[in-house]
Amino acid sequence: MQSGHVPLSLDWQFITRIGGGQTHVAPCGRPDDTLNRMHPDNNQGRTWPSPAADGPVSARVRLPASKSITNRALLLAALSDGPALIANPLRARDTMLAAAALRALGTGVTESQTAWRVTPGQPAPGSAVSVDVGNAGTVMRFLPGLAALTSAVVAFDGDARARQRPVGPILAALRQLGAHIEDGGRAAVPFTVHGRGAVRGGTVVLDASGSSQLVSGLLLSAPRFDEGIEIRHEGPPVPSAPHIAMTVRMLRAAGADVAELRSGVSERPEAWRVRPGRLALGAVTVEPDLSNAGPFLAAALVTGGTVTIGDWPQDSLQAAGAILDALTRMGARCEIGADGLTITGTGRISGITADLRDVNELAPVLTAAAAVAESPSVFTGLAHTRTHETDRLAALAKEINALGGDITELPDGLQIRPRPLRAADGPFGSYDDHRMVMAAAVLGLVVPGIQVAGADTVAKTFPDFMDVWEVLVRGDDPPEPPVTPPGGTHPPGPPLGETHPPGPPL
Repeated sequence: MQSGHVPLSLDWQFITRIGGGQTHVAPCGRPDDTLNRMHPDNNQGRTWPSPAADGPVSARVRLPASKSITNRALLLAALSDGPALIANPLRARDTMLAAAALRALGTGVTESQTAWRVTPGQPAPGSAVSVDVGNAGTVMRFLPGLAALTSAVVAFDGDARARQRPVGPILAALRQLGAHIEDGGRAAVPFTVHGRGAVRGGTVVLDASGSSQLVSGLLLSAPRFDEGIEIRHEGPPVPSAPHIAMTVRMLRAAGADVAELRSGVSERPEAWRVRPGRLALGAVTVEPDLSNAGPFLAAALVTGGTVTIGDWPQDSLQAAGAILDALTRMGARCEIGADGLTITGTGRISGITADLRDVNELAPVLTAAAAVAESPSVFTGLAHTRTHETDRLAALAKEINALGGDITELPDGLQIRPRPLRAADGPFGSYDDHRMVMAAAVLGLVVPGIQVAGADTVAKTFPDFMDVWEVLVRGDDPPEPPVTPPGGTHPPGPPLGETHPPGPPL
């Protein structure tokens, strides 16, 4: 392998037109300034030498379970009338934070090798409870509604970066619905929910363009509000619409009465209505996290190799179709069959213009692939990712440009012009963002010598990522996955792990 990467074709056809509704190129502020303010102690911890591929990769990969589904299932289980069983839960930082928060709020969570048993409960009336949200958007936005249904005083806090992430709209909405919340005017963590044992509910109007979780966080607890809820979104389009659809499907599966309301011209729901009622999650099995498939699928694309995801769901709660569409447009061949999903690189990587609003978690690895493509790319619909674990647009531009790339920040996306890349003198920064580690891993396949700083942050959603990635590059056989009982669910049995006794039911 050569010491640096040269794009597959130097006959670049630069993109000069951006599709309707997208943003024209406009340089933004210096990435260094933004990132230094966000992460004064950036990139602490392990530096990982991202392995380079000697040729086309060929591997079969088993993905960890979905964080988004696991944390929604945990909350619905805590709000149910009886115990629930969550099979194949994700065990990673964000989901362990959610489970710990529920335990603090009186819910019993018993862990076994293959499942979590959740028994609804609540803390003692008048007790003081602390919830650590870490840097998990699902915890800081899903749990306040549940906390308001208790009779406890619940203090939320988290990592330094969490204090910069948008949560104000959901706190304001909960206040309008009858909750008592103090945040010192910050509209961010830390904040305190003074539970009154009930939430009135009603109608709220909010701008959820900063995060779909602002809608999902209200929807999940709404069946337990006295009047249910009607949420009306006013503002730019809500990103990650498939995640709201996931919330709606899971609520309905648990017995909730949920309606999605659309205007005559919009394909996207603009309002949601949940009627008050009882919930019974029962037994659910968490499907694989398709966002975490991104780097492995991109590995096939950039090396011209083949990767199979054996447990790719046929009917997914996630945006499976949009993920495969983006990769296909960039040059991959995708086939779904009895063996799962197989993606094959063709040896050519095409630049594309794409609105990634609904698959924004894929944007970092697609940006990595676009940086080594044959022609430029423009990705839009990503303004809200500036308030994710880091400012992803600034971080991607800074780190890929340090390798010799040519990325320009747009107000809501990135313009990527492929250039020959070489490993930088310093490490590739991760900025406490698991997706930045994954983007660096994709680049490292074709740019030898990349060192990834703070790589352990990938444990947020994929604790074994670096080990699995190195197996992919070496071409070893993957370890056998654990055995799942027939039917995909795990029947109740004696708990194998630590039991956290529940308080009285809500």
